[in-house]
Formats: sequence, C-alpha cells, structure tokens
Amino acid sequence: QVQLVESGGGLVQAGGSLRLSCAASGRTFSSYAMGWFRQAPGKERAFVAGPKWNGSTYYLDSVKGRFTISRDNAKNMVYLQMNSLKPENTAVYYCAAGRGPGYVRYDYWGQGTQGTVSA
Repeated sequence: QVQLVESGGGLVQAGGSLRLSCAASGRTFSSYAMGWFRQAPGKERAFVAGPKWNGSTYYLDSVKGRFTISRDNAKNMVYLQMNSLKPENTAVYYCAAGRGPGYVRYDYWGQGTQGTVSA
C-alpha cells in the first residue's frame, strides 16, 4: 500500500494560481501511476489529470492548457500546477496512485486538499 498526503490548497482569486503537492510513502513510488482528481460541492469525484492508459497523460478538457501534472520520483512527490483559475475549479483535490496493466486503476487516495477560487 502507498500512503498519500496532499498539500498546497488554499484561497485564490480568479485568474490566480495554486500549486498542489502530494507526498507519497514507500520506495516503489516510481512503479505507480499518479493522478489528480477533484470533487466539487454537490458533484461526483472527477478525474483531472494523469495517466489513464500506459504511457499516456490525460487532462480533463476544461483544464487543458491551464493545469499541469508533474512528478519527482527522487522525492516521491507529484504536483498539480493550476493556473488561470476559475471559480468553477473550486473543489477538494485528491491525488491518487494506481497501476495497470493498460487502464490505470487508482486504488490509493490521499485525504484531499481544498482549493477555493473567488470571483
């Protein structure tokens, strides 16, 4: 099992940026696909960024060009840089870890970090 802890959420005005971080435990971090999900108030959890199929990184259409997922295997960290934020991006953001084969099944989840975007 891998343990995940998110940080970096907070309050930001529309047009601003947030950088979310996720720290992972263990020394097999590089063996996992890492992705980001979010859950807005009254809505279901939704995929935001990360691998879905082997070797491919996907983004939710509405965040393409504004959000960027990255990782640092040496530090067991994954990041989500969120730029040009909009109020509709307000949500609890979760990092997740998973493995294939093929389709990535995200089995492990962090506790979430709140990102709030004001108008």
